[in-house]
Amino acid sequence: MLPVISLDGLIVLDAIDKKGSFSAAAESLFRVPSALTYTIHKLESDLGVKLFERKGQRAELTSVGQLVLRQGREILVAATRLEDAVKQLETGWESTLTLAIDTVVPNLPLLKLIGEFTDLGKQVNINVREESLGGPWDALYSGRADIAIGVTGEVPTGQYQIAEIGTLEFVFAIMPGHSLAQFQHPIPSEALLQFPSIVVADSSTALAQRSSGLFDSRQIIRVPDMQTKIKAQQLGLGVGYLPKHLIREQLVNGSLVACEMEMPRPSQSLFIAWRKGCQGKAQSWFTERLPKCDWQI
Repeated sequence: MLPVISLDGLIVLDAIDKKGSFSAAAESLFRVPSALTYTIHKLESDLGVKLFERKGQRAELTSVGQLVLRQGREILVAATRLEDAVKQLETGWESTLTLAIDTVVPNLPLLKLIGEFTDLGKQVNINVREESLGGPWDALYSGRADIAIGVTGEVPTGQYQIAEIGTLEFVFAIMPGHSLAQFQHPIPSEALLQFPSIVVADSSTALAQRSSGLFDSRQIIRVPDMQTKIKAQQLGLGVGYLPKHLIREQLVNGSLVACEMEMPRPSQSLFIAWRKGCQGKAQSWFTERLPKCDWQI
């Protein structure tokens, strides 16, 4: 069964309510009053209800009319959004853009950039998802994300474009008073066998999962993100390497102490990545600006 309520009927209903009379509504819609009268009479006839009470020159909505208008305005808003989305898609603007960011990358620069994008007034929904280790690559590969921020490791060639955003420097950091902190010389790798290691779980679902910064230890405790790993090591639940830029405050206030290792973990380059050949205007806007952000790394 086709709906009897048309968008034009809802537009007329909305205008009459806002202007208070058929004549004023007709003027605002650049129509003659008789055209509006016909539209409302047809709508009332199709619905089998009375929408307006005429009181002299004014027209007031009945309770049923108020219900139709209240829900009708939601339909009008949705229709306007759909029209805008179609127009933007025709001009190259996507309806949705998804950004996957690794938990080692501070998200404040990204949030500020999203704020700049919203000021453009484009009807593009932005999704931000957190990933870990191979997760950003996995999100890009599986289609869960359009842009991956903070990818590391072996960089695929051919189907992806990349841009470097910084270098990840690692520090072996533990809670104050930990027995390893008593070493007056670089800590040998075998000393770590006595303690649990805290590692961030790989969020990959399609690609093979990675192990990052693992070393021989008594026990492995896997946590969902880098912030949880930092807290766990502050509490002394285990030991491990941490990104230096994320623990500057903890190193200054003494809630974590850095230790020298016989075999330090090498630094890693961080990149943003996106798939070639399917780039809309929103993706182009972000990929142009993301490498220029101050990522505080």
